[in-house]
Amino acid sequence: MNIIVQKYGGTSVGTPERIKAVAERIKGYVERKYSVVVVVSAMGKTTDSLIALSKEITQNPSKRELDMLLSTGEQVSIAMLAMALHETGIDAISFTGSQVKLMTDGNFANAKIESIATGRIKDSLSKNKVVIVAGFQGIDEDENITTLGRGGSDTSAVALASVLGCRDCEIYTDVDGVYTADPRVVGDPVKLKEISYDEMLELARLGAKVLHSRSVEFAKKYNVRIHVKSSFNYEEGTIVMPREEMMEKFVISGVTSKKDEAKITLRDIPDRPGIAAEVFQELADNKIYVNMIVQSTGQGNKASISFTVLNSDLTKALIVCEDLKKKLSATSVDHKKDIVIVSAVGVGMLSSYGVAGRMFKVLSDHSINIEMISTSEIGISCVIDALYAELAVKALHKEFLEAGK
Repeated sequence: MNIIVQKYGGTSVGTPERIKAVAERIKGYVERKYSVVVVVSAMGKTTDSLIALSKEITQNPSKRELDMLLSTGEQVSIAMLAMALHETGIDAISFTGSQVKLMTDGNFANAKIESIATGRIKDSLSKNKVVIVAGFQGIDEDENITTLGRGGSDTSAVALASVLGCRDCEIYTDVDGVYTADPRVVGDPVKLKEISYDEMLELARLGAKVLHSRSVEFAKKYNVRIHVKSSFNYEEGTIVMPREEMMEKFVISGVTSKKDEAKITLRDIPDRPGIAAEVFQELADNKIYVNMIVQSTGQGNKASISFTVLNSDLTKALIVCEDLKKKLSATSVDHKKDIVIVSAVGVGMLSSYGVAGRMFKVLSDHSINIEMISTSEIGISCVIDALYAELAVKALHKEFLEAGK
C-alpha cells in the first residue's frame, strides 16, 4: 500500500465548510491511489472552550477527568470528517486513540506515546477505507484516556507515520510553510523550501509556533520527513528533514522571539563547586523549566547566577529562590518580567565565522542592550528588554536574510 499520513489542525477543521474542503482534498489523494490515514485535531477553539467549561465547575480539575473531557473534542471532528468523506463517495472510518490502541504512559495532560498497534488501521486500509484517527489522545495500560499536551496531534501524526513505515508526514495548518520570521512582525519574510530537524527544534524551542517540538523530535528519531502545508491553498510548503539531505544551507534560516519568559538573578552566592548544581536541582525538584543560564564571578569568592523561567513558573521559582537565598546567604533575588529572547538560527553557522559579532553589532547599532547571551552550534540567543522585541527581529532579519535579496 502507498500509505500517506496527513494531519489537519483545529483551524483546518474549524467549521463544517472547512471540514468539507478537507474531505475534497483527501478525495484527491484517494483518486491518485494513495491509502490515506488522517489525524485530526478538535474543531477550532474547542479545546480552549472545554477547558473554560471545566473552570466553571472547579479551578483545580482532576487531570484524569480533564483528559476525559478534552478528548471529546477530537471525537467530534473525526466523526464529522468521516461523514463529509461519505458525502463525497469516499469510504472512511473514524477511530479514537483508544480504538487504535495508541498506548501512552500514565502522565495525564502530558502523556508520552509508548506504542501504536497498526492492525486495525491496516485492516481498514486494505478495505479501501480512509482511516481517520483522533489526534492528541491515547490510553494508558489501565485503559484511562490520556492526552499528549499542546501540539499532541502533530506528535500523533508523526508517530503513526513512523509505525506505518511512511517516509513522509503532511501537517496541514493555517500557514503555508515555515518562514524566516513571523509574517506579523516582518512584512516580507521568505518561505523556506526545506529546514533541518535541528533548526526546526531550535526555532520551536525559541518561540516559533508552526510545529510543536515534540513532533519534530519524534520525526528526527524515526527519520520521518514532515511537510508543513496550508489547508487553505495548494501551494508547496516546507519540508523538515535531515540536515544531510538539504540542498540549501543558509547561514541563518530564521529569526524568532520568545516572550513568555522572565529573568531571575541570585546575587552574591558562594563561588565554589556544587552551588550551581544545588540551585538548579532545587528548581528541577519543583518542576520548574529553566532555559538560559549565565553565571558571573564577582569579588571575594562570590558569584551571581541569572536564568530564565516561564512566566507561568515565576511565582513558584521566586519562592524557591528566596529559600535558596537564605540557605546560601545570597544578598538578593531580583527578577524582571518584561524581557524577550531574540534568536538567530541556522545550520550554516557551523561553517561560518563572525555571526555572533554581526548579531551583537546590529543590536548595538539600534541601542538595544543585551542582558544575557546563550549559544549552540546552530543558534545564538540574546535576552533583551521586551520593548525592543519587534525592532530586534526586524533588524536581524534585514542583516542576515534580506541583504542578499
